[in-house]
Amino acid sequence: METAISADGTRIAYQTFGSGQPVVILGGAFSTAGDGAPLAEALAALGLQGVTVDRRARGSSGDTAPYAPEREAEDVAAVVDAVGGHAALLGHSSGAVLALLAASRGAPVSHLFLSEPPLGCGHSHVPIDLPETLHSLLEERRPEEVVTIFQRQAVGLPEAMIEQIRESPMFPHLVGLAQSVVYDATLTRACDSPDERMLGLDVPTAVLCGAETFPFLEVSSRALAEAMAAAELVIVPESRGHRPDPTATARVVAERIGAV
Repeated sequence: METAISADGTRIAYQTFGSGQPVVILGGAFSTAGDGAPLAEALAALGLQGVTVDRRARGSSGDTAPYAPEREAEDVAAVVDAVGGHAALLGHSSGAVLALLAASRGAPVSHLFLSEPPLGCGHSHVPIDLPETLHSLLEERRPEEVVTIFQRQAVGLPEAMIEQIRESPMFPHLVGLAQSVVYDATLTRACDSPDERMLGLDVPTAVLCGAETFPFLEVSSRALAEAMAAAELVIVPESRGHRPDPTATARVVAERIGAV
């Protein structure tokens, strides 16, 4: 993997697939650059350059305290600069929130693709003090509870599924990402009601939503698309269960960028 240096000195790891116009992929909670590889490969197959990113405190990237959403926006700008100075952003879940924030704070972006952004627009189901709760649990060295509480209170997973994940082989990997979950909670709370700079962007924007996803994400996606003058809502039938389908999503991106 290659690295970009963010404004506060944090090393942000990224990997490129293919050539052509860069599309920087920003994953959601518990995701790393590796999770974006199938989508990056699908973009590369359509003549674009897919760029996967380890957001700070994940994978091969570093971390610098104190965290602030604006620092992550600077991380995105650093990656865009490293891959040529101008790129499309494709964010999923909290990564969509980050993409919107980064574009509104000056990252040089040609297109925005926002997949199922978890924005409550003032009506969030997430407890307002969730970031502080998660941070306290980390301070007490209880990262397993950070994972479980985030899944319960932020994602809204049913208890049976939470327990199944806790007993699965993937759970230690999720625990290793506990610090980044605190950042996700902080980011989504700060941007829960998008400000005028976000809503007023004149960047061509597609808000993507799967045919079957969590109801609050469908509501959030439709609300954001309606609130942004430059945005359209795109239903991606192949994307289900809050998981973007790589081939179908890449096709939507390529069609709007003009690659196909």
